[in-house]
Amino acid sequence: MRELENIANTELKKISMWARENKVRFNDKKSKTMLMTRRKRKEREDLEVYLNNKPLRQVKTMKYLGIIIDSKLTFREHITQATEKCRKIIFALSKSAKLNWGLGHKALKTLYTGGFSRSSYTEHRSGRKQ
Repeated sequence: MRELENIANTELKKISMWARENKVRFNDKKSKTMLMTRRKRKEREDLEVYLNNKPLRQVKTMKYLGIIIDSKLTFREHITQATEKCRKIIFALSKSAKLNWGLGHKALKTLYTGGFSRSSYTEHRSGRKQ
């Protein structure tokens, strides 16, 4: 584990020097570390990794490009959050869709497509249906 820390710190020093030379600054308060492993055996879990001579906070989960990644790569938290989001959308749609009142079929279909379908984003951006 020490070897991993040494490599990470050496590379982060190189990155920091490059950033300084190119007038770029990385925010050490927003940067985090996460040890990802699928091993069952217990490893020393605390890492000492530094950016700009300040220790980086170690986390068990982090969100990257909208996906919640956990240290065991199970994606359980991401699935739980996505499921809860879908559940809320379905509940809202069911409250809005009644036989005698509420939103019409076309409006409900638009809401459903916007909430669940990934292709709706592409259709909206390109201005055409796929």
